Amino acid sequence: MIVKEKDLVSEPIFLVGAERSGTTVLRLMLSHHPQIAWCNEFEYTVDRIPDGDGWPQLEEYYQWLETHRIFQATGFRIDRSLSYPQLVNSFLLQKQNQERKSLIGATAHRHFDKLLRIWSDARFIHIVRDGRDVARSCIGMGWAGNVWTGVERWIEVEQLWTQLQDMIPGERRTEVNYETLISEPTKTLTRLSEFIGVPYDEAMLSYAQNTTFDLPDPKLIQQWRRKLSEDEIQLVESRIADRLVERGYELSGLPPLEVTPARARSLRFQDWYARVKFRVKRQGLPLFLAEYFSRKLEIKPWHKRVKLKLNAIEKRYLK
Repeated sequence: MIVKEKDLVSEPIFLVGAERSGTTVLRLMLSHHPQIAWCNEFEYTVDRIPDGDGWPQLEEYYQWLETHRIFQATGFRIDRSLSYPQLVNSFLLQKQNQERKSLIGATAHRHFDKLLRIWSDARFIHIVRDGRDVARSCIGMGWAGNVWTGVERWIEVEQLWTQLQDMIPGERRTEVNYETLISEPTKTLTRLSEFIGVPYDEAMLSYAQNTTFDLPDPKLIQQWRRKLSEDEIQLVESRIADRLVERGYELSGLPPLEVTPARARSLRFQDWYARVKFRVKRQGLPLFLAEYFSRKLEIKPWHKRVKLKLNAIEKRYLK
């Protein structure tokens, strides 16, 4: 089915950036504007889109959404009469109708280049945070066991954005520095409001009243200087020094470090062990093993039940 432009949301706004880069706090600021509704973690619309041409098989996509924690929390209705682009577009419309606001946006941390296949007139806000702080933060989330692997999400997103920005006209994209957002929130939000086409509203900084997030605190900036060892700083910079400079960040001044293949293998093993240990502690050994074997053996009914239990645990921890 051909999707006509008139059937799609006009000029949706997408916030893209690495996880732990400030996407959540910026999303809360934007969604508290009286005219802007926002979908968080919108990856469920692009994760299943194949590379190249084509769309996901709808029946398989419906089944996948049944155990998707983020999607299930939205309460969105699935209209099985729609094509794939129309269906994911309907999610934006449903959020817009729920909030009764004139503009709609969504956050995506990966595969956000595929958004243009559906919304060719989309506008993009790219937020970037110091990769050294992102690497450190990923360890705390249990996503990585050391900064060497913890910075990989940042690398992937920044590489993808570098490729994508040349495909987007300048008037439909803008950059936000996390550190500037935190140190100068009103100034930064005023500029973003102009980009979106709405006046700045003080309500954008009222999110602390009804969420668990505090107002911007400059102490959150450059935590890597206080919390990373010299060796950890060198490890991160050995992977992203050039990209940090490109993004306007100063290097530590520490001597460059060359990571040998043997040490890289050791870091990979340490990362794997730390992530397994974290998951066992959070999920419990029986559920961890059940998830592992149900996925490996591809036992779908069993895996579905396990996934629902894991979702409940994640929801409790992320409250």
